[in-house]
Amino acid sequence: MVRRRLARRRGVRGWDTVSTYPARAVVDLAAIRHNVRTLGERAPGAAVMAVVKADAYGHGLVPSARAALAGGATWLGVAQATEALALRAAGVGPDDARVLTWLHVPGVDFAALLEADVDVSVAAPWAVDDVVAAARATGRTARVHLKVDTGLGRNGVMAEDVDSVLPALLKAEAEGTVRLVGLWSHLALADEPDHPSVRAQRVVFDDVLEHAERAGARLEVRHLANSAATLTAPELHYDLVRPGLAVYGMSPVPQLASPGDLGLVPAMTLEADLATVKRVRAGQGVSYAHLYTTTQDTALGIVPLGYADGIPRHASGGSAGPGGPVLVGPDDAARVVRIAGRVCMDQVVLDLGPDTTERAGDTVRLFGVDEPLLGGGTAPTAQDWADAADTISYEITTRLGSRIPRVHVDTEDRVSRAENA
Repeated sequence: MVRRRLARRRGVRGWDTVSTYPARAVVDLAAIRHNVRTLGERAPGAAVMAVVKADAYGHGLVPSARAALAGGATWLGVAQATEALALRAAGVGPDDARVLTWLHVPGVDFAALLEADVDVSVAAPWAVDDVVAAARATGRTARVHLKVDTGLGRNGVMAEDVDSVLPALLKAEAEGTVRLVGLWSHLALADEPDHPSVRAQRVVFDDVLEHAERAGARLEVRHLANSAATLTAPELHYDLVRPGLAVYGMSPVPQLASPGDLGLVPAMTLEADLATVKRVRAGQGVSYAHLYTTTQDTALGIVPLGYADGIPRHASGGSAGPGGPVLVGPDDAARVVRIAGRVCMDQVVLDLGPDTTERAGDTVRLFGVDEPLLGGGTAPTAQDWADAADTISYEITTRLGSRIPRVHVDTEDRVSRAENA
């Protein structure tokens, strides 16, 4: 629940380096381990690639990756070459995990990736040429995954154009410069499991697989399933599943199931310390444009987080709609209030009500686990913030700014409490 005073955070691992900042994203590595174990149980015939791109969805690249591996993942997935190299530089070696990186532009340093024993994805003819050149220059055999666009309309070789790259890959494999280890694709509507496009993409994927194998491809892994498909479509698991959001305890299908329904525990808690609590009269306009006006004599609390920290401006509260939810108060009287008025660059305002006992320095929670409150309701989650801002929970955690310290903790009892809630 809410920690009443700043000083009570002392002693938490990592706290000494961030105690001067008035907010923090507390990331529970035990939750990440638990979530990966749960995902592995949902896909018993497949290996697990934990997707740790975008600084592990805002949770911290290296600590999150290590926790995912401790939970049973044997692969790590990242979008950018720099992320893959950062993992290797941090000591996550080939014996710890295969690492796949997939979003490249001409000029990417494939040689550095091959030297670091990173698997690379190719999605265009130029990429095949560049990977082969890097393999020849380094004397390292490139481990390559061919990305096929089966209907998403994003990165990848169109299914009908696979022969623009497949023969070149197989020729390079015969020469020893390339090993074609994987074929993969990505789903457009996996969060709607019954949508006809899901089956249609599977049909295209299977057709390309059959074609590639007839042509001589000897694949180690075939992979299509993201978080949603890992949890809802076992027929799409193939050899490897690639959960991302679910690794961090958020539901990829919030319209169908909560994290708790899926056996997941949110790993991140975003909290901040009140800068000011002050009394105002009824009729006081609050923040820019006075979207919100107090209806009674009340107390306003200033939270030192704003859109520069990644708090969505679309979660402003007042005439534009209910603002983002914030948990305030001590454990025995915790309650949820909403952002009052416009989200500013560095701060937001809460209407704490006329009877509040909150004061400057007290800690409030923007989101975390949806724990039940003694007075009814539940603590706010990243999904609640997504709903308030008309977006998705992915964006809520990944957009958090770098000036918010990440404090990594390891709290098995918190996971147990969430499982039993």
